Formats: sequence, C-alpha cells, structure tokens
Amino acid sequence: MRRRTLFGLAAAMALLPGTAMAQYPDKPIKLIVPYSPGGTTDIMARTLQEPLSKALGQPVIVDNKAGAAGAIGTKQVATAPPDGYTLIFGNNGPSAIIPLIQKDVGYDPVKDFAPVSLVSIAPLTLVVHPSVPATNVKELIAWAKTQPGGIDYATAGAGSLGHLATELFGKEAGIKLNHVPYKGQAPSTMAVLNGEVKLLLTTSSDTQDAAVKSGKLKLLGVSTPKPSPLMPSAPTIGQSLPGYETVVWFGILAPASTPAPVINRLNAAIREVLADPQIQQKFVGYGCIATASTPQEFAAMIAAEVPKWKSIVETAKITTQ
Repeated sequence: MRRRTLFGLAAAMALLPGTAMAQYPDKPIKLIVPYSPGGTTDIMARTLQEPLSKALGQPVIVDNKAGAAGAIGTKQVATAPPDGYTLIFGNNGPSAIIPLIQKDVGYDPVKDFAPVSLVSIAPLTLVVHPSVPATNVKELIAWAKTQPGGIDYATAGAGSLGHLATELFGKEAGIKLNHVPYKGQAPSTMAVLNGEVKLLLTTSSDTQDAAVKSGKLKLLGVSTPKPSPLMPSAPTIGQSLPGYETVVWFGILAPASTPAPVINRLNAAIREVLADPQIQQKFVGYGCIATASTPQEFAAMIAAEVPKWKSIVETAKITTQ
C-alpha cells in the first residue's frame, strides 16, 4: 500500500506546472517567421536556429507563415498554447503597427503576447535627392518650410514603418509632406534616385549605401537616439529635431500566459547566442545590431510604441486601402 501511495504521489507531482517547467524544453520548438523565406526577418531567424537549438538542447524549427503583412503568422502564435513551444520572430510591423491599421487581425499586440527578448535593432536612414539644397536635417526642415505645396516622400507602402516614421518626422518638424507609396523598398529607393520624389526614410540597403557613396543620394541622418555603429559618421535626426527617434526592432515573443520559468529559460538562451561575436558580425551584415533585453524591457518597449504609432495613424488617417 505504501509503495502505491508513493507512486501516486510521484505521478501527481509530475503533473504539477513547476515540475513540467523544470524539464522545459523536452521537445522541438517552433519559431514562426510571419513572412516568406529570404527576407531579413527570415535570414536572422535562420541564423539563430542552430545556436539556439544547441543552447536549449532541442531542435528549433523555423516555420514561415506569410500573409497579411505578417498578421497571419503572428495571430497563429497569439492563439497557440502558452507552453513555450510556439514562438514568433516579430518586428515593429505585425507586433505593434499592423493591429492599429487592420482592425480585424485577431490579436492585441500587448495583451496577447509575452515578450521574451529583443534580438536586434536597426536605424532608419533619412536620404534625399541631390537637388534638395540641404546638407543636414536642420537645413532640410528650413527648406521644406519654404515649399508651399510640401515635399513628396517615398515609402515601401502604406502603413509601413517608414510611412509612420516619416509622418512622425513631418509632424514634429512642422513641415508638410506628401506621401507617395511604392510596392517595396527597392522601388521607393529608385524613386528618390530618379528624382520622382525628394525624400526617403527607410532601412538602409546595398543600393542606398552605394548611391550615398557615389553622391547620387545625400544621407542626412539616422533615426536612432544615438549614432549607429553601422553608420558612425551619420548624425542622428534627433540632434536637429530633439526627441525624434525610431528604431526597427526584431524580437522573439511567446503567447500570453506562458509561464515565467519558460520565458526566462528562452531569454537566457537568446542572450547566450547573441553574445557570440560571430553572430554579432553576421547581424552587422544584415544591417542590424544584435541586441538582447530582459522580457520586462522588451514588454515596456512594445507597450510604449503602440500608443506612439496609434497617434500617428489617427492623425494622418493611415490605412492600407
């Protein structure tokens, strides 16, 4: 009888949440990328795949779930069991901005996720056509105020981070800007190169970098609060427009209510991987800076970003239609 009692007690303890969490992970982990293969988000996720698998002792499987500007894959994680085995490799778009523009995405960017850690950040770069008589942001703002019709700017599409960030720039600078959306970063960059529009605020690209070096575009500043190690000679926009800052961020999130021990285990593994100089160098090649955070820091970042962009979406009446 005593043996049966002890056996029953052991079985009951195995079902306790704390016991199960101590064994985490004990099966493969799915890391959903809400975009098609080949983009920056996908490449970074796959760069982390093998080292994360080693750090966690279980395979990490990258699963591409593209559609609705990242909302489809993100919703799948929001509704997944909160056990740490289904995660999202998110960024500003689906994890902060898209729910403000598309009202039927099916998830709340703050309430439905448990942030695990930042993975990387990158600046937006402000470039203009050489015909613009400005060599810095202060001169650009002064010139823009002399243009009664405003100045045209390109974006990679309505509702993109570049769209919202440029509207924020115009609002804080007190200048009139006219949005001209294109279908992607490459066409928007070409539009500025060709002089179709005068200004572009977006992530850097090889085409853009080459154009700046050859004098076909002028780089006026970066959007990060401090000078970016990726472009150390470029001043920050905030030096001429105090308070202005925007970063592109990438990070890993779990479904809401995922137990804290699981979040902490994942966070520790991510920190271990991102501390590797070889991983850091690879991220520089993607135009990003490897940047880990605590779950609390990441949560606070998202919680602050949502109202910031909500204000811009409402003021500029931004939609994806």
